[in-house]
Amino acid sequence: MKPLVSIITPSYNSSEFISQTIESVLNQTFNNWEMIIIDDYSTDNSTSIIKKYTNKDARIKLIELTKNSGPAKARNKGIVIAKGDFLTFIDADDVWFSTFLENSLEEEKNSEGFVFSSYERKDENLKPKYANFIVPHKVSYTDVLKTNSISCLTAFINVKKLGKRYMPEVLYRQDMGLWLKYLRQINYAKGIKKPQAIYRIRKKSHSRKKLNLLHHQWNFYRNVAKLSVISSGFYLLMWSILGIKKYYL
Repeated sequence: MKPLVSIITPSYNSSEFISQTIESVLNQTFNNWEMIIIDDYSTDNSTSIIKKYTNKDARIKLIELTKNSGPAKARNKGIVIAKGDFLTFIDADDVWFSTFLENSLEEEKNSEGFVFSSYERKDENLKPKYANFIVPHKVSYTDVLKTNSISCLTAFINVKKLGKRYMPEVLYRQDMGLWLKYLRQINYAKGIKKPQAIYRIRKKSHSRKKLNLLHHQWNFYRNVAKLSVISSGFYLLMWSILGIKKYYL
């Protein structure tokens, strides 16, 4: 019997891109999945678009929140509901290649229960923005503290083996907080070198506001990872250097 994969998608005012995201899930070569879309109190017509898909395919489920709560709470709501043996995420503006689930399941067999993939980086119109981001062969807890090579877009977790964990409900680096929880349990997460998805870099993305990044990263180290001032300073320096390399070299 095929395992069930639970796909978590937070959605907020995503009408421009959500159809492409859902279509990329529908096009998967592995078809035993459930897609849980959590609408975070959108004010556009994205829920109407999503409902057209839920009416056609019972594997797609829509949960509508009654107030705007942010992506961490939305994803955590999806994790609570998820019934799958495996857990993965895709945001409402990103795209998977058709073999993403199939390849992730295959690679997971030779891992400790956590795999992730390389991805292409494109602009809002899916035109190349940066070079493909090629992930390391494996990353440990301390590797992720230095630089988060695990995109929420490609993380793939065996929750039957590792259990359910939840994202810290903070403004920034919620996904990194979840990866660290799992990496405390295992030696490393396994990287898939061949790109398996497209990460859409949007002009209005919070992650692109460079002036805020150092402040948020420092708060993450101190308040979420609970590192000392000295350790936080060291990892912030590493994160800054590797971040420049990630996007500009």
